Amino acid sequence: MSPTPAEPLLELEAVSRVYGEEVLVFALRDVSLQILPGDFMSIVGPSGSGKSTMLGLLGCLDLPTDGTVRIGGEDVSSLDDATRSRLRGDSIGFVFQQFHLIPHLSALGNVETALLYRHIRPAERRARAYAALDELGLGARAHHRPVQMSGGEQQRVALARAIVTEPLMILADEPTGALDSENSAHVLEIFDGLESPERAVVMVTHDPAVADTARRKVSMRDGRIVADERPQVAVS
Repeated sequence: MSPTPAEPLLELEAVSRVYGEEVLVFALRDVSLQILPGDFMSIVGPSGSGKSTMLGLLGCLDLPTDGTVRIGGEDVSSLDDATRSRLRGDSIGFVFQQFHLIPHLSALGNVETALLYRHIRPAERRARAYAALDELGLGARAHHRPVQMSGGEQQRVALARAIVTEPLMILADEPTGALDSENSAHVLEIFDGLESPERAVVMVTHDPAVADTARRKVSMRDGRIVADERPQVAVS
C-alpha cells in the first residue's frame, strides 16, 4: 500500500490579487501553490514579480481578490478578523529582514512577547523562551539587549521568537537581507536545521543564491509562478 499523501499546511488555489478600481493592477494572477509538512522552500523573483503580495497572502496578512487560501484545510476568507488572527498566531512564525526587536527588552524578553496572551504562566513562558534561545546558540546572550548584539545574533533572536510558539510554518521575508555574508551563511544553516517532518520553512527572497539553499524553489515573474522545482542542494 502506498503512503497517504501529506495534507497541505497551507494552500493557495487559483488566487489572484488585484489593486485599483479604474485601472486594475494584477499583483498575482491565478496562482496555485501547496506548502507541505517538511518543505524547506524558497520563493524567489525580481522586484515586481509578486513576492510581497504572495508573502501577505501566505501570512494571512491580506486576503485574495479571487481564489482561496487555506490553512490546515480551512478557508481563511470565511473567518472573522479575530479568528483569522488567532489562526495566524497559532500556525505561522514570522521572521523579517529588519528583525523588529523591541530595543529596551532583553533577548529573552523579546522572545517572550510571542507567548503573551496565550494563558501561559510567566515561569513557563520564560522557560520556553530560554529554550528557544538556547536551541539557536544564544543561551548566554539571553539577558542582552539588541544594541549589545551583532546583526546575526539579532536575527537569531527573531528566529527564536518565531519558533517559540511551535508554529506549523515559519515564513521569512528576506531573512539575510540585512546581514553580511558570514552571518547570512550561519542563518541559512539554522533555517536548514529548523526543517522537520511536521513543519514547513518558507523564505521569500530576491537573491538566487539564497533561494538555491532550499530544497524546493518556487520562481515568480509578473505575478505568476513560472517554476516549482527541487534543486540538488550541494553538500559541503
